[in-house]
Amino acid sequence: MYIVINGGGKVASYLARIMVEAGHDVALIEKRAEIVEKLVAELPRRALVIHGDGCDATYQEDAGVGRADVFVASTGDDDDNLVACQLAKVAFAVPRAIARVNNPKNEHIFNALGIEAISSTTIISRMIEEEATVGDIRTLIALRKGNMAIVEIELPTDRCVVCNKAVAELDLPSDCILVAIVRGEDDEVVTVHGDTRLQPGDVVIAFTAVSREKQLKKALTGS
Repeated sequence: MYIVINGGGKVASYLARIMVEAGHDVALIEKRAEIVEKLVAELPRRALVIHGDGCDATYQEDAGVGRADVFVASTGDDDDNLVACQLAKVAFAVPRAIARVNNPKNEHIFNALGIEAISSTTIISRMIEEEATVGDIRTLIALRKGNMAIVEIELPTDRCVVCNKAVAELDLPSDCILVAIVRGEDDEVVTVHGDTRLQPGDVVIAFTAVSREKQLKKALTGS
């Protein structure tokens, strides 16, 4: 599978690395010269790093978006992500466009334009992998278009009410499932099991009924 990623921050570099390690071909577009140098030094050699603006058709063409299976916009700017995905879809007919959405209020705009909007690095990578492997992520995405949602909740670093407790011991609302944890400065991804113990500062990725979101946040953070 060939994947093009726009953006060179932590989200993009993490995605690029795990996709290459999974055997996929990856190109990454980044407009900041100092970040490009860092990416070239840190990413596997198989990853193609292009210095340019992913909202510009010239650089998308250089990255080979026309032959890409997936285009991912993962910058910290929702406007840039929207423009880049639209360009990839309209100018290069990319089959799938996935965008990191930093402000949840913008999510409906992306979805209305046929762009798969998501806020979690972990879920983006699993969505990509689902095209190459048999998984249940497509079912989750279909459900979330109705009354379900994928959310991320950061645990407090002090006075954490659920930290050091096993997930199976937590009193979570019904219709809520903890999917994964993003942990530490290196954004280590931890798959959640019943005996998984939460730690201060963990970012918890959960699948929940929309009506239970506030209850879930309160159960995990105490507020």
